[in-house]
Amino acid sequence: MTETARRRTRRPGPDFTLEQSLPGPVCGVDEAGRGPWAGPVTAAAVILDPQRIPAGLDDSKALTVRAREALEAEIRATALAFGVGFASVEEIAALNILQASGLAMRRATDALTLRPATALIDGNRVFDLGCRGVAIIGGDGRSASIAAASILAKTARDRAMEALDDLWPGYGFAVHKGYGVPAHAAALDRLGPCPEHRMSYRALQIRLARRGVA
Repeated sequence: MTETARRRTRRPGPDFTLEQSLPGPVCGVDEAGRGPWAGPVTAAAVILDPQRIPAGLDDSKALTVRAREALEAEIRATALAFGVGFASVEEIAALNILQASGLAMRRATDALTLRPATALIDGNRVFDLGCRGVAIIGGDGRSASIAAASILAKTARDRAMEALDDLWPGYGFAVHKGYGVPAHAAALDRLGPCPEHRMSYRALQIRLARRGVA
């Protein structure tokens, strides 16, 4: 494939079109960590400066670690406001992961120093964030503000999992960030769960029960 053909087929990145169509200020909101077996779920909210939108914003999962970290620093330096929120393993157990994600989003939005009129929320569900909410499926690939939020949420959660690796060594949290990869499964078989494991997850309960691990 020629370079010209690659440019034509490349997926377009997120832009500021949705933000410009809604009453402002507009924040983008996204979460990281719904699926892992361990650790908190994390969310971020970002109000970008339309005159200083960092180049290269994208869904955090589409970026390398180095690119995420560079963009995180630029977002924090140029955004009009940003906030990060967490919901703990205990809150995930009490509320379920969906509602805990909404709680983390509300905490992130409440941490903004500039109150938004509208929140663009990645996904298909609108949570009560204290302002008008608009759900955008695939929003981290469409909205620059949501993409920025996805980057802050991911980098914040990664650091939280690295800190948990110091508290609970042996599970590999710093490497796999709590996801159910084979190395994590092997560590669970060897060590059993720690307090940061989401024992409210049925799949994890079944897995441990099958192996006689309590």
